[in-house]
Amino acid sequence: MTPPDERDAVIPLHDESVTVDKQRVDRSRVRVTTRVSEREALVRDTLDHEDAIVTRVPVDREIDAYPDVRQEGDVTVIPLVEEVLVVERRLVLREEIHVRKTKRTTEVEQPVTLRSEQATVERIALEGGAGRDHDAASGPPTATTQPPFEE
Repeated sequence: MTPPDERDAVIPLHDESVTVDKQRVDRSRVRVTTRVSEREALVRDTLDHEDAIVTRVPVDREIDAYPDVRQEGDVTVIPLVEEVLVVERRLVLREEIHVRKTKRTTEVEQPVTLRSEQATVERIALEGGAGRDHDAASGPPTATTQPPFEE
């Protein structure tokens, strides 16, 4: 082994370094347009209807107290009472009104307007953009006089 003072000396002559700069370059732009279309459609739904059938039923019977409205199956009975002056006052049930409900279902059709929206995306390549990324469906590239954007 050689002593440290007898070793070869290393003298740096040149040191390289690298610097990276970034520059933003617009290669293309995108244009989005929308279109609304309308179409007629028939809406179908079921509607329920309820009808009331009123029947007057004569009773003509004396009673002691006012009767309440009552339910007999699907019939609502509404008593009508009349006061009659006799030697004494008595209640006479003159008639009852019977209300029967019926239901029916009908199909209906109603025309309505429905709208839908479609979007068209068009890519426009810019002149001078690196690689000129360009969509064939969007047509030829369009030139612009704006310089590239720099950050």
